Formats: sequence, C-alpha cells, structure tokens
Amino acid sequence: MNIQKYISFVKTVEYGSFSKAAEILNYSQSGISRMIKDLEKEWKVTLLERNKSGVKLTSDGVKLLPYAKNIVTEYENLQMQVDELNGLQSGLIRIGTFSSVATHWIPNIIKEFQKDYPNIDYELLLGDYTEIEDWILEGRVDCGFLRLPTHPELETVFLEQDKLMAIIPENHQLADCEKFPVKSLCNEPFMLLEKGAKAEISEIFERNNLTPKVHFTTWDDYAIMSMVENGLGISILPQLILKRIPYKIIAKELNVPAYRNIGLALKSKKNASLAVKKFLKYLKYR
Repeated sequence: MNIQKYISFVKTVEYGSFSKAAEILNYSQSGISRMIKDLEKEWKVTLLERNKSGVKLTSDGVKLLPYAKNIVTEYENLQMQVDELNGLQSGLIRIGTFSSVATHWIPNIIKEFQKDYPNIDYELLLGDYTEIEDWILEGRVDCGFLRLPTHPELETVFLEQDKLMAIIPENHQLADCEKFPVKSLCNEPFMLLEKGAKAEISEIFERNNLTPKVHFTTWDDYAIMSMVENGLGISILPQLILKRIPYKIIAKELNVPAYRNIGLALKSKKNASLAVKKFLKYLKYR
C-alpha cells in the first residue's frame, strides 16, 4: 500500500491536482487525497498546500519529492522486469505526442499493437515539442513523437518527412496558382501555428528574410483552419494534419519547399521496457 501512496504523491505533483492524478491512477479524488494525508501523518510533515487552483509543494515536500520519485521509478523498473518474465501479459506505455500524430498515426499503431498485445494500457500526453522533450527527459513519458533533431541526450527513430503547406480560403485570389509564393504570405494577416522554442514555421520566414503580419498565434491546428476558412487570414500547416479535414480551405505547396522531420524519441532503447521495445516495431503501421 505504501508504494501507492508514493505514486499518488508524485503524480499529484506532476499534474498539479488531485482530480487529474485520480483520473490517471483510476482512483477517486478523495482516495488520492486520503493517501497523501496518510503519508503526511506517517512522516509528520505537510507535503502539499491545497488551494482553489490546485496544489503546491511545501518546503518539506520539495525536499522529500526526489526520494519519493526514486522509489516510484525503481518500482516501475521492477514492474518492467516482471512484465518481461511474464511475456508481456500486462504493462503501460506512456506516450508524449502532438495533435497531428495523435489524430492520424497513433490510432493505427495502437490498433495493430493491440491485436498481438491486448492487455497493454496507454497514457497519451499532448504537448508541444519542448514539453514532450522535457517529459521524456524527466521520465514522465516512456517515449514521444517529436520534430527532429531533438535533445542530444535522447535516442531517436526517424519516421517521416512532413511537408509544410500554405493554407488559404477557397475563394483566395491565388487559389489557382501551382505553388504558393512565400513572399505572398506577408501580404495579408497570418495565423501562426506555434508554441515553445521549436519554431519551425517562423524559421521559414527567417530563412527568406520575411516578416509576416501575425494576427493570431496558437498551438491548435483546427483553430487555424477554422479562421482561414472564415477569411481571417492565411497560414502554414504540416501536411499530416490536413488529412480528412472538414474545413473549406485549400492547401498549396510553397514555391520554396519546407519540411519538418518527425521521429520518435526516448531516453534509451536498451533500457526501455519490453512493452516500449515491442511498440517500436509497430511504428510502421502509422
């Protein structure tokens, strides 16, 4: 039971709330809160400050958290070894990803993986490239889909080169052009898909010495598509997210080709759990 208390403490801190930790761990919110109160009683300290916005570590909590994390990590390693001995009859794969991969690749990969390993569970965390890098390095996820190149400490598997496309409304004056001129991206309001330090679309403008009229910035691909459809501006989006879109927009290749390289990253292929090692073999089903 103690290990569940440590896990509850660590996950509550990671997610910043009892409710989110309860959702991830399949406990009630009151159950998570009770386990952490039990820890505080056992250790005779206050670990968390509780307020309306969530939870915050106390100074004692800050000192004890690294030790609790180590215990949880060692327990997960133990479970990995048990899974290997049992031939992958159970397990959990935690995956960091961004929206286009979550929408168009992961369902197919998991569908094929589940045919052979039906008892594996999954936890998906959606974020931007920087967040996903951090999650892998911190051990919050086992692996993550990223734009390459990524952090030098991570091992990667290259998956695909994804073309970056100009996105315009159907009635745009350049709707019939063969390739969209990069310079024309600066002639009207621009909707920028960006968050974090890995700014692939801004790099296009920097390489071509251009300054767009950025009117809106978001990390939501579908918000961009809706705004372009409604004539609020134009944008650049990766080709992967443009599969099966419900919006009345046109995607055009740029006259100066631009791409992003997508890969899967993890801390170590050698030290990965058996479930993750098997998962890597199913990436071809994306």
